[in-house]
Amino acid sequence: MKKDIEIAQNKILLSIDKIAKKLNINEDEIELYGKYKAKLSNTLINRLKDRKDGKLILVTAINPTPAGEGKTTITVGLGDALCKLGKETIIALREPSLGPCMGMKGGATGGGYAQVIPMEDINLHFTGDIHAITAAHNLISAMLDNSLYFGNPLNIDINNIKWQRALDINDRSLRSITIGSDATLRRDGFIITVASEIMAILCLAKDIKDLRERIAKIIVAYNKEGEIVTVKDLKCVGAVVVLLKDAMKPNLVQTLEENPVIIHGGPFANIAHGCNSVIATNTAIKLAEYVVTEAGFGADLGAEKFFDIKCRVSDIKPSIVVLVATIRALKYNGNVNNIEDDKSLERGIANLEQHIENLKKYNLPVVVTLNQFSDDTKDEIDFVRNFCKNLSVDFALATVWENGGSGGIELAKTVLANINRKNDFKLLYNDNLTIKEKIETIAKEIYRADGVIYNSKVEKEIEKIGNFGFSNLPICIAKTQYSFSDNPKLLAAPRGFKITISDIKLSSGAGFIVAIAGSIMTMPGLPKKPAAEDIDLDDNGNIVGLF
Repeated sequence: MKKDIEIAQNKILLSIDKIAKKLNINEDEIELYGKYKAKLSNTLINRLKDRKDGKLILVTAINPTPAGEGKTTITVGLGDALCKLGKETIIALREPSLGPCMGMKGGATGGGYAQVIPMEDINLHFTGDIHAITAAHNLISAMLDNSLYFGNPLNIDINNIKWQRALDINDRSLRSITIGSDATLRRDGFIITVASEIMAILCLAKDIKDLRERIAKIIVAYNKEGEIVTVKDLKCVGAVVVLLKDAMKPNLVQTLEENPVIIHGGPFANIAHGCNSVIATNTAIKLAEYVVTEAGFGADLGAEKFFDIKCRVSDIKPSIVVLVATIRALKYNGNVNNIEDDKSLERGIANLEQHIENLKKYNLPVVVTLNQFSDDTKDEIDFVRNFCKNLSVDFALATVWENGGSGGIELAKTVLANINRKNDFKLLYNDNLTIKEKIETIAKEIYRADGVIYNSKVEKEIEKIGNFGFSNLPICIAKTQYSFSDNPKLLAAPRGFKITISDIKLSSGAGFIVAIAGSIMTMPGLPKKPAAEDIDLDDNGNIVGLF
């Protein structure tokens, strides 16, 4: 069996200008980054503003195994399948982070014969967007510490600084560090770049003007009187915007089947809001009849945040949701004490059922697809198919890893049969609820928790956020992706638990409040055997070991 990277490297790519022509994009409306990558220019984005929107298909998933369930692979395969059916289609994805690429999970360009290429470039440095975000984030850090060094004119309380540094590599030793000297000596730390508020802002900003306004609002610290200190106070808003001006432009690449893909922005869904940029999605739905996009991790994280954060701030409205499951993940969710038995699938199917119920709360059509693996049996597949039938949810089998777009035809036809069904899309909660009411709505309606526990520190921070006038913002819950709860060991569809909010952070520039549930790391660590051990250049200069 060929590895993903071998399949990708055996493909002769079309030059990116030819991909652009498929979308009726002019040569002067793309900015080339080599022969096979390009950025979409502001000229194009402005030209498309008054066009009618195409239909948006959101791909999400059940709670995954540590290896993931092929959600990006399904997204790419579905897009290719729609193109095979003669539908004008664009795929819109997030940019991969170097953290998982060098760590455990690997890249994020799909797999097998449902991939986006050039996969090596996309999974590594791509067009430099994430590096630009890292630089912009750390410029703010440097400006803050420079202000402290030169007499602290903003009267910053060094024990109440909220802005850390950022790096797009998993490095647990940088979670907590000591910096400065004498009067400026203080505790600091690094977060992974994809958890940066700059990343969230880039993905939610509608244009450069909106980007500038959001950056200015970022809270970096509080002064000794307890007042907010922002990036505007540091006088570096313009410099940050300059570092991000090219990163704001969406990137155009292609699938193995030479269909267009827009990739832009990459916030994690367990830490951040897990969606590609508003600009990329808006551009895609102006360019094509159908757009296939995804939200990170399970639907309890990625899809909930796609709806309640991204759709709320952008007026983007999906037409249908595709829920990805695998036999492997269903059995994983049904394992008792990590022991698989004949009843694992029957127990684990409760996870799929709860995700279906949750998605229906947004008044959207839902289609379930099973990403088929070679060791799945007919009885197992039929069990899932019949389960969906009993819930009156359409089901489709997908073999896109093995067969590319051809393996997604059944899914594509099922999506097309459902996409024009009644769609009264609604959000889960209203802006005017209190911070606690919003958190508790998500916890009870999506996770099925009995309640929420707040410690005294979180209680005080919620009160402070309210006093500063930010209670109207949506909630971004950061929690484990492996469970509906905040405990990764509570699988399937647990009941009789409570969610513990261990910390709460105001991201005033991004426009949401981050509530951290349980133990979640904003700077992950590398596994015992990192993927980086296997990545290398061969004697011909080809990258090997990337997956």
